[in-house]
Amino acid sequence: MSNPRIAVAYLATPGGDDAVAVGEQIARTLGAEIDLCMVLPRDRSALATTPGGILQREAESWLAAAAAGVPSDLKVTTHLSFDESSTAGLIAAAEAAGAEALVVGGAGGGIAGSLSLGSVVNDLVHASPIPVVIAPRGARLKRDERIREVTCAVGTRPGAKLLLDAALRLCRDTGTPLRLVSLVAVDDADDLELAQQHAQHALDQAKAFLPEDIPVTSRVATGAGVEDAVNKLGWHDGDVIMVGSSRLAQPRRLFLGSTAAKMLRVLQVPMIVVPKDEGADND
Repeated sequence: MSNPRIAVAYLATPGGDDAVAVGEQIARTLGAEIDLCMVLPRDRSALATTPGGILQREAESWLAAAAAGVPSDLKVTTHLSFDESSTAGLIAAAEAAGAEALVVGGAGGGIAGSLSLGSVVNDLVHASPIPVVIAPRGARLKRDERIREVTCAVGTRPGAKLLLDAALRLCRDTGTPLRLVSLVAVDDADDLELAQQHAQHALDQAKAFLPEDIPVTSRVATGAGVEDAVNKLGWHDGDVIMVGSSRLAQPRRLFLGSTAAKMLRVLQVPMIVVPKDEGADND
């Protein structure tokens, strides 16, 4: 059986290096191989004697340098492709590699904070058929070796069960502790009671599914808003959070909902965005 694969969208920028660092963390946790992917505009895939050819050679050297920086315990392959759309090209490259997920650097314009979205990243989290992992700014400086704990943002909206199932499979397959979290506004007593009931139900499901030696905890976090509630959660180096795609998404596509977008403003850990039909046909 072949090893799982993790695709990393690479640019020779700090954000690209952040993506590589998180890709290494996830690949090592999963026992996966890394595919470093770079996409150039199609009209620049010309011969080496043209400006496009020069850019192609530079891109190949950037990929080679990035691959050389990956620790020796991880296997890495580089891919340079050409497409009119960077988003479409990255999705195609990840799917061609058979990747479990696509890691992107969050540094860019669009949202203030550690996980800000550039235009390509923003397009990816609204179009990808596979999970997208958004690396926080500065991940390259920490280079966490493995996932320490998975936090899963549980809820009651359609698709919530698929997200929980994906988190359970990840924790089961890697032996990683799981923390279930519900975020609730402090002034909504009805929502708080519902969240507590749902959190307990999710906790019972998780404990029934996971081996006894994998720790599972549950918490209802309250705050004046999503950002406030997220800030009250304790976070450690090596943690990741999993969120589900918005109900606005098309089947097997992503759409980053308002709650997840608000989390991005304050989170210092990688965010894994799971398509709403991810794993629907799996055990």
